[in-house]
Amino acid sequence: MALRELADKGLITTSVIPVIEPIKNSSTLTSTLAAFRKAGLQVALILNPAVGGMSKDIELTAPLYDYLGDGLIPSLIANNEMHPFIDVLNNKGIGHECLLTILDSRDEIDAYKEIFDSNPPKFTLFPDERQIRRTVENGKVLFEDKFNKQARNADYLDKEDEFFSEDHIYFKDEGYDGFGDYSIIGNEYSEAGFAPYAVAIHIVYFKDDNKGDKILRVRRFVSDSNEDISDVAGKFYEAVSKLVIWYRSGQEKQETEGLKILVSHYDNGTYPGLPTLKKLSVMHHLELVGKFLDGRL
Repeated sequence: MALRELADKGLITTSVIPVIEPIKNSSTLTSTLAAFRKAGLQVALILNPAVGGMSKDIELTAPLYDYLGDGLIPSLIANNEMHPFIDVLNNKGIGHECLLTILDSRDEIDAYKEIFDSNPPKFTLFPDERQIRRTVENGKVLFEDKFNKQARNADYLDKEDEFFSEDHIYFKDEGYDGFGDYSIIGNEYSEAGFAPYAVAIHIVYFKDDNKGDKILRVRRFVSDSNEDISDVAGKFYEAVSKLVIWYRSGQEKQETEGLKILVSHYDNGTYPGLPTLKKLSVMHHLELVGKFLDGRL
């Protein structure tokens, strides 16, 4: 939903290529891919998802191939089960040089080399691990979970402001073609929802270090009445009130559509709901980094 809204509003730039690991063939997925195609933007779609209802089942993922076309980068998680997916792509005339792969485990290096050693993919996303870095020769993209996830939202009260990343500053110097992360979601997958004791808003922002470089940090705004699960809307207002104080005390340069909408909920006394709250935080992250990469920040 965050991606679709950014694409519809022209707020995500060609500097940012989202990577989607679908859990089901839904109308939201369809409309998101259509929005990116209409906007002339690239998006990577994982055809062998490792989680969710379509996990590693080539029959269930077959409908995903219908989306292949302009701007969509066919993508695979490197593992021993990817051969049938490669065969389907080859039968459709899609070669290795068009693919994005994710090599996030040393245990999958042999499987990766077996397929891509002589014909590498366009991009390979991987964490900063020496063995993997030695394996990948071209199209290197540094890809790591930068979000320090806590067990409970209330735990973020003790971690109000944290370093997030400086990969955007050094990735080229270190021989990478790009960098990526899991935004403020983290790489842990869970289908379960729950009523929170605390509401936490995670906002990434740029801060100049002592060399004048723009370091990416994450600021947490957490509710105070966290003894029970009642009045989630009230908890949101406590959290967003802290955000607005921070924002209006010299952080207006971090402005994005997502952040403006959050501030408007404070001004209007409205509650967007927890899924929308997360959507707005993701929108803010992607738009802000896009501004940086395009030299507009």
